[in-house]
Amino acid sequence: MREGIASVVTLGAMLSALLSTPALAAPPARLTPAEIQSTFFNGEPFTASTPSNVKFKMTFSADGKMKRVPVGTGRRGEGTWKLSKDGFCSAWKGAKDNCFTVVSAGDNKWSVLKGSAIMATWSK
Repeated sequence: MREGIASVVTLGAMLSALLSTPALAAPPARLTPAEIQSTFFNGEPFTASTPSNVKFKMTFSADGKMKRVPVGTGRRGEGTWKLSKDGFCSAWKGAKDNCFTVVSAGDNKWSVLKGSAIMATWSK
């Protein structure tokens, strides 16, 4: 009987550990296009950081224009943005449109994704 109880407890502990692994955790909350617009595309600057840790001060205006100013290294840029069905699309001057989704990445942090690849982290 004790062996049976011990097996159930061990199995329960293993199952609990398995279900709490990040692979089985709920996916991060994706922002709707309206949430992206009200949080970021309101003319107030915020910080964007690339995966290689290049930082920019980003400003997306309500009129569909955007600009970036490097914080340290990097290049200034201007372009346009528009909301899409799943997130937003943007184009820097002289480049074609790219479309992204935005997911929560912690307190006051969001990941900008192209497909499943993280293109930037935005913070406020």
